[in-house]
Amino acid sequence: MTPQQVHGFVVDVEEQLRALSVAASVAEWEKSTNITDENEQRAAQANEVLMAYSSEAIRMSALYRNTPVMGAEDARKLELLRRSSGLPAPQDPERREELAATATRMESLYGKGKYCSGKPERCRDLEQLSDVLAEGRNYDVLLDAWQGWHGVGKELRPLFARYVALANEGAQGIGFRDLGELWRSRYDLPPTEFAADMERLWQEVKPLYDALHCHVRAKLRARYGADKVPAEGPIPAHLLGNMWAQDWGNLYKELEPYPGQGELDVSRALKKQKYDEVRMVKLGESFFTSLGLAPLPASFWERSMLARPAGREVVCHASAWDVHFNGDLRIKMCTKMNQEDLITVHHELGHIYYFAEYHELPFLFQDGANDGFHEAIGDAIALSVNPGYLHRVGLLERVPQGDEGIVNQLMQRALDKVAFLPFGKVVDEWRWKVFSGEIKPERYNAAWWELRQKYQGVAPASARGEAYFDPGAKYHVAANVPYARYFLATVLQYQFHRALCRHAGHEGPLYACSIYANREAGEHLRRMLALGASRPWPEALALLTGERRLDATAILDYFAPLLHWLGQQNEGRSCGW
Repeated sequence: MTPQQVHGFVVDVEEQLRALSVAASVAEWEKSTNITDENEQRAAQANEVLMAYSSEAIRMSALYRNTPVMGAEDARKLELLRRSSGLPAPQDPERREELAATATRMESLYGKGKYCSGKPERCRDLEQLSDVLAEGRNYDVLLDAWQGWHGVGKELRPLFARYVALANEGAQGIGFRDLGELWRSRYDLPPTEFAADMERLWQEVKPLYDALHCHVRAKLRARYGADKVPAEGPIPAHLLGNMWAQDWGNLYKELEPYPGQGELDVSRALKKQKYDEVRMVKLGESFFTSLGLAPLPASFWERSMLARPAGREVVCHASAWDVHFNGDLRIKMCTKMNQEDLITVHHELGHIYYFAEYHELPFLFQDGANDGFHEAIGDAIALSVNPGYLHRVGLLERVPQGDEGIVNQLMQRALDKVAFLPFGKVVDEWRWKVFSGEIKPERYNAAWWELRQKYQGVAPASARGEAYFDPGAKYHVAANVPYARYFLATVLQYQFHRALCRHAGHEGPLYACSIYANREAGEHLRRMLALGASRPWPEALALLTGERRLDATAILDYFAPLLHWLGQQNEGRSCGW
């Protein structure tokens, strides 16, 4: 093929992909904000058309990959195209249609999932059941809520097994051994090297996680008793304040190292000051504009779904959108007035500002340098939403002072971020093994809990068999969303934060830095965001940080005082599981 033919092919593909992606995105937005059979069908049809075209375009791109003297931009676009589909479709039209319908059905079943119990019968959705785990402390009540939601996965199990077979067929049709290899290929590294890099990063931070786990287990044992929480074994999953035990921040009040040394949870202040959904998002927007980034367009406020609407089923899981890939920025979430959702707002706005900076690039470059970058931006900003900043905007009465206040601050963040790391690794490690055939359908649930115990030190709340499908109780499994990005994002956000603080001229401990209102840091951030996916991620990372390798040591730098404190608390305890 000639370079001219390659360029013509790329131009045509980008034009067609944009049109079909917009159609699918519009249908997905309608389905997610109004779950009906008709909207499900429209979304499945639009996705089937997109899958059909993109699968053929990806297959055809292989013919052009080795064209000599090809332009660097076209070569980059071809490589991005080859690995672009998160759900590659089989070539057979009937199986392609089946895959689209299966994927849509799984997400909708999850979105409509409820647990009904009691006399008279009461049905509760994920939000309500999550509130029980976040706020309740009665062992049996927590167990009931946990078991109730995890029963939702049962209906997804046969659908998931079929989805694996069809998605693998699609991945093999474009030159990958399975869907997991395709997902791992997206990181500008050989797939095996990427998996090894994930393990390297985990080993770097594991001592901090192990120390936190040891301390939390001891406190839960003291609360619930030796018959409920073992001295040396894994922690029962329903006791950690979150439906998936993926973060433990809701336990902070029980685990606060020095009670009374500064109020770090601003949930009460948000409610006392009568924050609503719009005001909360406005606060998040103000942080980005303080860095020199543009205000959100009027259409954002007109088209976003910031609260659960009355009278219809919606997917409340928070997400950010550029629906038309042209700056049509929107957030979809059922916002609550609490600290967790304040952080979520900043996270989703990170996606939004990434979209805003790169939406004028060619369509195939309209993405993050890798998907971990996309997840990390807002969370890196959230690290600057520290007590000093919260005091500045009137949500904290005073800033914690002295070593005790610092340990409190770091404990609160660690219960969210450090506790999350092994779960962030497990979800896709399990799926990679499923896609490769190492985990067979008859061992879906057993293998899930084996990995969760190995990495998290967490055990199921009750006996589980293969009649259950507990991975399906997690949105990202039901919705075909790769999850390694969240692990990478947790590492990257601290690496980003360390670099941004350096650009801002910060001197002193990393945890004390906020880049709020620093235009120099904002300009370095903006330049990286504007690259989109036009360059390999090590180049984007180097543009902001001066480093070309993922580095988890910034996490250890940030939490150093807490690790020292945990070491003192754990003296005489038997840690590990």
